[in-house]
Amino acid sequence: MNIRQLDIKDADFAERLAQLLAWESVSDQDVAAAVNDIILAVRTRGDAALIDFSNRFDRRSVQSIAELQITAEQLRSSLEKISTAQRDALEQAAARIHSFHERQRAESWQYSEADGTVLGQRITPLDRVGIYVPGGKASYPSSVLMNAIPAKVAGVPEIIMVVPAPDNELSDMVLAAAAIAGVDCIFTVGGAQAIAALAFGTETVPKVDKIVGPGNIYVATAKRAVFGQVGLDMIAGPSEILIVCDGKTNPDWIAMDLFSQAEHDEQAQAILVSPDAAFLDAVQASCKKLLPTLERAAIVKTAMENRAAFILVENLDQAASLCNHIAPEHLELSMDSPENFSESVRHAGAIFMGRYTPEALGDYCAGPNHVLPTSGTARFSSPLGVYDFQKRSSIIHASRAGAESLGKIASVLARSEQLTAHARSAEYRIN
Repeated sequence: MNIRQLDIKDADFAERLAQLLAWESVSDQDVAAAVNDIILAVRTRGDAALIDFSNRFDRRSVQSIAELQITAEQLRSSLEKISTAQRDALEQAAARIHSFHERQRAESWQYSEADGTVLGQRITPLDRVGIYVPGGKASYPSSVLMNAIPAKVAGVPEIIMVVPAPDNELSDMVLAAAAIAGVDCIFTVGGAQAIAALAFGTETVPKVDKIVGPGNIYVATAKRAVFGQVGLDMIAGPSEILIVCDGKTNPDWIAMDLFSQAEHDEQAQAILVSPDAAFLDAVQASCKKLLPTLERAAIVKTAMENRAAFILVENLDQAASLCNHIAPEHLELSMDSPENFSESVRHAGAIFMGRYTPEALGDYCAGPNHVLPTSGTARFSSPLGVYDFQKRSSIIHASRAGAESLGKIASVLARSEQLTAHARSAEYRIN
């Protein structure tokens, strides 16, 4: 396994870094055309289209929409089927996620001006949210918890979950997580057809206000296509990690932290930055040693060879500048005094501080959300949170005296824009 080596002093460093980071998500025109056809079919044929697509793409033999809906009895059964250790882990993770997100909940506020005018902001939850969860042999119960719990904390009264069940395979851990998180309704539908059903509604699947959750390129493309009809969390690219290390952490630890992202899929990105050239060599050796021990070694090898890099910098100040340029989804600061370094970091989805905080803790149970901005979008985006499931309404209650003073200002500004009806409406309130 040959991992790309970069040196910040090289003349072509900027060009090579740009090539490494280049990623255009949801750009396949053939996929876009197929997704548009699926969306149109769901909009026009509703439940019948969901049945047809489930049979076609997921190799099922469904005859009615009822067969695509999970019952309360099935949820209870899944809770009973998983082991005690698994249920305890789900419940402990859920409690930690809930506790963290409770602190994010925004509250309504208002204030009164001297003339009695009242201004404020009212916070209300969305009415209905859709959660997409990957399914089949893949089991992502953590994704259920991370998407559903913030919505519950926000006060969303109804959460609809969709999860594909190819070959009728469905993870008990995923269903158990849904039960623990308080998901209200589950349909075993996946792909672009699931996104279309949530966005537009069918005879059975309710239309939602916002869709969250990860998926493949068909799901991501469908999410982009329905944006505006519904709200979205984000269009996520491949998972990524950037580790900045001072050279004092066990190389095996760092190698496995890099692998923890590379094992997601062949497009995942793992980058290590250090001012210690000997340490980079040691991690390279650890990678070669540990790779054969992984169950997903082939995926990790492809990801590490195609999109990983070890970058040598002259000092940690340069490393901080690189962090802000890359704006990684996950940033590990494996060093002494990570708090001091983190003060220079402006752009990162989540920051993991110190040698004993691997990114994996954040993925499952630390508490903060693991749905994070990718592909440099941490420059302007934030992790999924309670605020994504709340909306704000402005409150304006003018007193009679307030209408006098505000009306004069509004009149001048409206007439300067040649909007005389605006001006006269305000002027009517002037005594």
